[in-house]
Amino acid sequence: MDSVVLLTLLVTLRQTLGFELKAMHVHHGLSPHADTWTDFCMTLCRSLDVELQIVRVTIPRKSAAGTEATARAARYQALLGAPADFVVLAHHQDDQAETLLLQLTRGAGVRGLSAMAKVDRRRRLLRPLLEVGRDEIRAYASQHGLQWVEDESNQDVRYDRNHIRQHTLPALETRFPGVRKVIARSASHIAEASELLNDLALLDAQRCMRHQQLVVSELRSLSEARARNLLRWWLAGQDIVLPSTARLQEMLQQLLDARPDAQVKMAIGPQGTCLRRYQDMVYLDQEQPIEPFSLTWKGEDTLKLPDGSILRFLLGYGHGLAYQRLGIDRLRVAQRSGGERFKPDLGRPSRTLKHLLQEANMPPWQRQRLPLIYHEDSLALVPGIGVAADLQAAEHEPALDITWQQAPD
Repeated sequence: MDSVVLLTLLVTLRQTLGFELKAMHVHHGLSPHADTWTDFCMTLCRSLDVELQIVRVTIPRKSAAGTEATARAARYQALLGAPADFVVLAHHQDDQAETLLLQLTRGAGVRGLSAMAKVDRRRRLLRPLLEVGRDEIRAYASQHGLQWVEDESNQDVRYDRNHIRQHTLPALETRFPGVRKVIARSASHIAEASELLNDLALLDAQRCMRHQQLVVSELRSLSEARARNLLRWWLAGQDIVLPSTARLQEMLQQLLDARPDAQVKMAIGPQGTCLRRYQDMVYLDQEQPIEPFSLTWKGEDTLKLPDGSILRFLLGYGHGLAYQRLGIDRLRVAQRSGGERFKPDLGRPSRTLKHLLQEANMPPWQRQRLPLIYHEDSLALVPGIGVAADLQAAEHEPALDITWQQAPD
């Protein structure tokens, strides 16, 4: 019903406001009526002259996150993958109240309790009905003779949200009339507090971050609450599913209390994502098996490596390999094997690559994945370290600069 009302309203507005409107229906396949719902959407959109995209997703019947959460994640993935300026959703005031109560039962923090935003610019989401109650939406639908279908699973109180909708909120309403609107208003107040915490984290980040990494000594200078807020903000900004408050506190203590020479490593998500500390810096890392490789560069602008990282090749002057003078038209790229020696400084003898990487403060796990660039059989360039002294371009001489961009975490 909510989506039908929203679509109808947008159809009446598209000529006035001059926007292009398309609809998407996500077919989860969980209900025996799923195909019938798809037919309904096609008929409705045809009658409204709205282009419709059907996206079919597969939801495992048994999921660690639960069927409801897994279906929601798949739905958002489909919606946010649409080439649109904005994705408009039909969430309303009752949804907001239900979400806040649901998050309270899970012990959520300020970020979780702030519930849904009318305008979510980061994800391009709009929720124009967020201050409208379900009864008002139903009255509009009836007044305009709209047709819709009901999802039978909305009546299944085994799902937490449905239990809150069918039992908790009606019980509260009998004692506190208008409580749905009041709860939704509280969610907006909490959202404002969440924005202030984000602003505080942004201020602290200016002091406590270097090259997008957290600096432990600066983090330690903050109060415990501010340090925890900054760590939570940093993780959220890298699309990490936030851990519980207790787990976040445990992570913070390990980062702050470990010996200066300790290499801290904590699992923080699926697929091998972990939080690491090396010297005075905190890193997010995606653990991957290191497999031998040998690739040939033949003039491309970029070269993708097996671990997803990328080498970028930029032509310039005075900084990099003297490719033109040396007649270099191909290079070999390979992983470290150990024992390499390198001489990036003409005035100093060659040294082990291991010592050069330690001097550059490169974390050990990054050293293991570091690609090496060879010209013929000589180690010509090490990203982040330099170019072999006898292969360096002179000032104003054509040069090939090579940089390594690690795979996103």
